[in-house]
Amino acid sequence: MAHPSPTRRAFLHTSACAAAGLALGAPSRVRAQPATTAAVRLGVASYSLRKFPRARAIEMVRALGTPYVNVKSVHADYALSAAELAAARREFEAAGLQLVGGGTITFAHDTDDDVRRYFDYARALGLPLIVATCDPAILPRVERFATRYDVRVAIHNHGPEDRHYPAPADALRHVRTMDPRMGLCIDVGHTARTGADVVQAIADAGPRLLDMHAKDLRDLTARDSQCIVGEGRIPFPEIFRQLQAMRYAGVVNLEYEIDAADPLPGMQRSFAYMRGVLAGLAPHGRK
Repeated sequence: MAHPSPTRRAFLHTSACAAAGLALGAPSRVRAQPATTAAVRLGVASYSLRKFPRARAIEMVRALGTPYVNVKSVHADYALSAAELAAARREFEAAGLQLVGGGTITFAHDTDDDVRRYFDYARALGLPLIVATCDPAILPRVERFATRYDVRVAIHNHGPEDRHYPAPADALRHVRTMDPRMGLCIDVGHTARTGADVVQAIADAGPRLLDMHAKDLRDLTARDSQCIVGEGRIPFPEIFRQLQAMRYAGVVNLEYEIDAADPLPGMQRSFAYMRGVLAGLAPHGRK
């Protein structure tokens, strides 16, 4: 199994200034560098906290120091009434958190009733975005509801095991001519496992990139090699540089799938690493 280089491991232990030196020294893959760059927002996919009830998950997100949450159904069940979902939203908001999306949601049936129930769910929670997957044949119906409800839909790629959308390019070819509300949620770990260049996939998605899931892998071919972000081989400095260059307006949500019974320490270290990289990329060392 491949091991991270000493330079990448050092990101976890060095200051933001050291992170800046490495990040700015890496070769650039961005297609076009604008005069100004956009800040990258870091959030949490609540699937990372799937072993914990909503109240405890909220506390843990607060401990990570980010307001942005992509909520999983374990923390806001599909079976809840609209009133119960609105109450759940208020719990997040009362803690100073913002629901920036929900999912991954699977549109399993090509019927109005099945698709509508998830858009009603999003409306009740106040979600601006649904992270989704479905058979490509269902996408036109999903598009109609996305425009009707004014909710964005980001198709999530799930790597080699996904028969529809293993890599972002597989989803992009289906949505590229659809309404602008239809786009991608690029999962950087699953993307790397397909052999695709993650940075290039982000550049190719362009404005269709609506959401992202962040994780790291020690071995870019092995799903079970997931690790604390910064201890693996996913090229986060180049990813963040590309996002800044294209003025990405979405959120990069940490989806920490390991250490399910005690994820907070690893998530905190992952955030520290990502914040260090972003500090290094910011003008004059600012985030």
